[in-house]
Amino acid sequence: MSKQTIKDIKKELQTITSLESLAQSEHQLDERKGVKLAITQRQKQLEKDVRLREQYVEMTQFETNIAKQHQDAVICGIDEVGRGPLAGPVVTCAVILDPTYDFIGINDSKQLSADKRQQLQQEIQTNALDYAYGVASVKEIDTLNIYQATKLAMLRAVQKLTVTPSHLLIDAMEIDTDIAQTSLIKGDARSISIAAASILAKEYRDQYMKDLAETYPGYAFEKNVGYGTQAHLDGITRYGVTEVHRKSFEPIKSKVKNLEI
Repeated sequence: MSKQTIKDIKKELQTITSLESLAQSEHQLDERKGVKLAITQRQKQLEKDVRLREQYVEMTQFETNIAKQHQDAVICGIDEVGRGPLAGPVVTCAVILDPTYDFIGINDSKQLSADKRQQLQQEIQTNALDYAYGVASVKEIDTLNIYQATKLAMLRAVQKLTVTPSHLLIDAMEIDTDIAQTSLIKGDARSISIAAASILAKEYRDQYMKDLAETYPGYAFEKNVGYGTQAHLDGITRYGVTEVHRKSFEPIKSKVKNLEI
């Protein structure tokens, strides 16, 4: 009887879902290099799946603990993007994840590639119970300061939700609301709900700045999304300060002051 083809074995290996089952597979006895390579590749995939599952369990600890204390808890993660740029608004997102769905692979948006963020953005938007964005304008940032403007944007995101949360998990901030809340330092790396919010907020703001680049060419907003890169600073020198620049941020603040003298 002829051996299975390597192609067929590769397909069969994809149906193995645990390292233990892979180790016990009859294909381990196959001496062909192609089969050994396929087994090694599948082992690496399964090891990665295990790490992602362990990370997911670790990142749901806050949600799990709250749910244990309050059986009907509706937990909302909140994060912001855009506190540091020289231009554009600060954007926040409030996300209520479905506790029956496993959002494997979600992490702090800064730790993910652009392709992975976009993939997870679609998964979150499709499977979350609810999500909403909050924005604070450049004018509000200059008037209130970036910290207060961020708090305002977070509150707006919560107020736009159609599902009412009972507990907020917020990345390193507290907002003015009667809803129970927990502020977590580096929350986007510790809470799955906050990490989901960080992904949606970043994708929303990045696209907003790319669209803004069409209205304000010359500042490379499509690449720097408002941060103070050399191309952005060169654009300010060449074309001046615009209405979407934060006048309270340096070096724009000094440039505007010099123009007023």
